[in-house]
Amino acid sequence: MRTKLENYSRLGAYDEGDQPDFGLNNGTQTTRDGFGGSMKKIARTLGLLAAVLLIGRSAMADDKAASAVPELEIGKPAPDFSLPGTDGKTYAFKDVAGTKGTLVVFTCNHCPFAVAYQQRIMDLTAKYKPLGIGVVAISCNDAVAYPDDGFAQMKQRADSMKYNFPYLYDETQQVAQKYGPKVTPHTFLFDAKGNLAYRGRVDDSVKENAVKKRELADALDALVAGKPVAVAATTAFGCSIKWKSAATPAAASTKKTT
Repeated sequence: MRTKLENYSRLGAYDEGDQPDFGLNNGTQTTRDGFGGSMKKIARTLGLLAAVLLIGRSAMADDKAASAVPELEIGKPAPDFSLPGTDGKTYAFKDVAGTKGTLVVFTCNHCPFAVAYQQRIMDLTAKYKPLGIGVVAISCNDAVAYPDDGFAQMKQRADSMKYNFPYLYDETQQVAQKYGPKVTPHTFLFDAKGNLAYRGRVDDSVKENAVKKRELADALDALVAGKPVAVAATTAFGCSIKWKSAATPAAASTKKTT
């Protein structure tokens, strides 16, 4: 039987929440509970179906919002930012840039993929920061809809995990709109000149012992060695970015004016 993460890792993005077991083929005898029991089961099933429809609508909304925000193109310069960090400081891109390159990771607190990858990102930071790679993580999710991704919770996570990189909060999502992350985690690696050299996933499996391809590490090795990145783009997988209703360009363009 696959775990949740194994099932979800087959998708580019997913909306949290498991598909309920409707119990329609569980072999239960109707006559055992009588008419009243049957009606209760029908009501419960209809309730679960309604929940699934709501989840589906939420996922479709996330997909639509994500498609309205294009990923930053390879070769483009890093969009600048000025964002608060969990350490009380405010950071711009130049403050986190490394001499050989800079890794920007869009992540969050609540997503199981983000949680699964946080130690890997810390390990990459420990390895490549001394080699001239700057690293920064940014959370941009709608914290009203997902309170676990709020700034106070970010501070708690950074402290408890002892993050070895700045953890920044993009509350307005304006920075995210410029980078175009689709999921958490989604990585953007810039070269020494500040141009995008790689974007996408960290590696090819959320299960660390099943990883076969480490595209981000390969790209980091290339930048440190002063060589071109062989694979410049991969499809990131994880939890969809939780856009605010009016945060994306598409939403803004359709918003009525008075």
